[in-house]
Amino acid sequence: MEKTSKIYIAGHDGLVGSALVRKFTGKGFVNLIKRHHTELDLRRQPDVEAFFEAERPEYVVLAAAKVGGILANNTFPAEFIYDNLAIELNIIHAAWKTGVKRLIFLGSSCIYPRECPQPMKEEYLLTGPLESTNEPYAIAKIAGIKICQSYNRQYGTRFFALMPTNLYGPHDNFNLETSHVLPALMRKFHEAKISNAKTVTVWGTGTPRREFLHVDDLADACLHIIFLEDEIYDGLISNAAVPLVNVGCGKDQTIGEMAQIIKDVTGFTGDIVYDAEKPDGTPQKLLDVSLLTRLGWRQTIPLKQGLADTYAWCLKNQIFRGFS
Repeated sequence: MEKTSKIYIAGHDGLVGSALVRKFTGKGFVNLIKRHHTELDLRRQPDVEAFFEAERPEYVVLAAAKVGGILANNTFPAEFIYDNLAIELNIIHAAWKTGVKRLIFLGSSCIYPRECPQPMKEEYLLTGPLESTNEPYAIAKIAGIKICQSYNRQYGTRFFALMPTNLYGPHDNFNLETSHVLPALMRKFHEAKISNAKTVTVWGTGTPRREFLHVDDLADACLHIIFLEDEIYDGLISNAAVPLVNVGCGKDQTIGEMAQIIKDVTGFTGDIVYDAEKPDGTPQKLLDVSLLTRLGWRQTIPLKQGLADTYAWCLKNQIFRGFS
């Protein structure tokens, strides 16, 4: 992989995509291909194929997706399954047609069964029912893995999937209607501090356990995989049951514990209360990251440091302006 190699980052301005741009740029790569969704609708197959024919990227990282928390998944299930299926199918197919050397597909830990043994190993995929609150999204992501596997099998492509745990960091979505739990809580605690509120309400019981990874760590893991020597990379594709590796830190905490850290980081001095009538989601989601560890990668950004850095970024960029 040369510093001048053409690398297409699909979803370059999102949470994951922007971290990938920072990481590739920091490593000296000078030929990153980026398109805003207003310039290229990835759900439209003719447009995507025309783009690939014109640009001919050598490497692709598929970070584009429709994402959201429990509320968004429950409210817009048709959009979550259609948009994600269309995006991944169009990009993977066009990558094969134009001879892309390596493609990394980014999924989500929600692909694993709701009652999955913990920590969740790659081989547990499709061994039980999914969590109902995000099933359409999970099915779309599972399909993306299987599309990569099928194209590798039939056409000899070198497409691989990374399944990250819950992510956070700069350029996250802080809209309470569509965001994941961590950015939603960061905004809630910030607004409560500004308004001198006495309490902040957290959805559910606070007891579900979640693993969180800073998005810059995910970007680093992605580059670690895409830079692997041919023998190791091809071995991952050919020897595994599915071309998939988990990306996480290997440890988790309860939602309540995470809320307390955010409370401390934002400086809110009131109380935390829980609305047990709201859904908890999956009881626990902890990834087994032993395969990635054997490949030589580990998390470097501790949760409290990462949350403090994210909150500082929000304040510097006035992300909460208009929210409070």
